[in-house]
Amino acid sequence: MPTLEIDGKSVTVADGLNLIQAAEQLGIEIPHYCYHPGLTVAGNCRMCLVEIEKMPKLQIACNTRVAEGMVVRTQSDRVKHVRASVLEFLLLNHPIDCPICDQAGECKLQDYYMDYDRQASRVPVEEKVHKGKAIDIGNLVMLDQERCILCTRCVRFLDEVTKTSELGVFQRGDHCQIDTFPEKRVDNPYSGNIVDICPVGALTNKDFRFKARVWYLDHTPSICTRCATGCNIDVHHRRGQVFRYRPRENDAVNRYWMCDEGRLSYKQLQGERRLLRAMVRQANQWVATTPDAAIDTVAARLRVIRDHHDPHQIGALISARASNEEVYLFARLFRDGLRGAQLAGVSWSPADAYHDAFLIDGDRNPNTSGVHAFGLGTDATAVLDAVDAGSIKALVVYRTDLAALRGEAWLDRVAEQLEFLVVIDTDGHPTAEAADVLLPIATHVETVGTFTNRQRRVQLARQALIPPGQVQEGWLVLSDLGRRVAGWELHPSAEAVFRELSAHTPAFAGLDYGTIGLHGAELGA
Repeated sequence: MPTLEIDGKSVTVADGLNLIQAAEQLGIEIPHYCYHPGLTVAGNCRMCLVEIEKMPKLQIACNTRVAEGMVVRTQSDRVKHVRASVLEFLLLNHPIDCPICDQAGECKLQDYYMDYDRQASRVPVEEKVHKGKAIDIGNLVMLDQERCILCTRCVRFLDEVTKTSELGVFQRGDHCQIDTFPEKRVDNPYSGNIVDICPVGALTNKDFRFKARVWYLDHTPSICTRCATGCNIDVHHRRGQVFRYRPRENDAVNRYWMCDEGRLSYKQLQGERRLLRAMVRQANQWVATTPDAAIDTVAARLRVIRDHHDPHQIGALISARASNEEVYLFARLFRDGLRGAQLAGVSWSPADAYHDAFLIDGDRNPNTSGVHAFGLGTDATAVLDAVDAGSIKALVVYRTDLAALRGEAWLDRVAEQLEFLVVIDTDGHPTAEAADVLLPIATHVETVGTFTNRQRRVQLARQALIPPGQVQEGWLVLSDLGRRVAGWELHPSAEAVFRELSAHTPAFAGLDYGTIGLHGAELGA
């Protein structure tokens, strides 16, 4: 592990790191465009030139490995002069698009210009080289060739990560430009990543284009719940609305990337079928009520069956789309508070769900491993057969659509024979339409909760938005139901629920929100 000096500060780093990575450990930023830690080194932007003692020429930090005793200067007058010259060269033919560019506010050309350049252009606007504008190159991506600084991050990503090679550098000199190869479009399942890694406004996301200025958006670290991989993301939101997901670095899960399907999954959280009010069916008509009254109705009905009939007539199904906190409380309620109830987990995915060997998992549930860790399993056949046979009179389904499991015809038939059907979910679906009581709960961006991914890694989704309307957080609904059915103490927070579950579930022993942190923690044996 070599020890070197950067801007007068000593640091010992792992062997094999480059100077950009070493400087980051001291909190020193070496400006760069073409370098990205998830890609090979191109060394073509020259923005990361630094001065190294005993070397006559400046060296690029991205491709210079650390060495014992090295003395590096990143802010000398010589370095600053070269950076200003590099920036002038990069901006020579750059259009004056900042007022209309989606990258404004997170553009490295803007940032570094203010840090190192601040000089007027010596090329009049009308004499700049003009290239293609707003070129549709894929389902999710627009290309503006005039804004491109030819860092080739996008080209390398498509060559090295997806291995689909849709983009290349064409022409020569100041007419060089990024473009697609003939008969090709950037339509691979990970195309949105080239927008994320573009340091300027050359590649923009069609879905986000012109929707919001980035400096107005709040960022909340979370995880993608589209499949069992659990990619780490940042939720970008404002005033109760999610505008986009972007991948967050986690070497143990998704490195720097995420798939397009997960990237666009935020739209499903804000659909027209969103449940916003508690409902109770009276005389075959929906009647709006308060969440408190709806929970009381459910608790009273379940207590009657438990105390005066047979708890075995109660069925309970919880989806692997629920968080660990929700699964734990649900299982505790129907195992202990309603002992004898028929309980099962559900992990349903479309039969034709796309999957690959990279990030996209065929399991479209974010918490299948978590459900198994609580000993529920995910085969609901026994409970569904009991419903079919008529031995279950009251059924509680949590984040689950029975029509997806056995079809709408089956649902219509069993809904007629069930005496009491409770749906606790975020969206209206065929099962919700057949329910006797409907309790709306929060999506994963409106609550706090943990999910256990396919690698048995427990990860924390943080609350980005306040639940709308009468929507309550799922753990709170279950805790309140347990209080009324089994006399629990009401849990004050999701974190309190997790402390309890980790104390009572061996696989989660020793875990808490602190140890999970931003990058997750592995589940125990």
